[in-house]
Amino acid sequence: MPKLKTHSASKKRFKVTATGRIKHKRAHKSHLLTHESSKRKRKLRGTKLVHPSNEKQIKRLLPYA
Repeated sequence: MPKLKTHSASKKRFKVTATGRIKHKRAHKSHLLTHESSKRKRKLRGTKLVHPSNEKQIKRLLPYA
């Protein structure tokens, strides 16, 4: 069977945990944050696990992760 190509955009955005779940950075935390409340900015910190309904799609894009 031939080697599979990894989706380049996906490998930059997702990381696979030791248990096989997928982590991603939260959206809306890059710029124009002066008008956002401190509470909202605090909630956007860190990473989050991808919803289980989307995991299969992302794992297909990252065949060797």
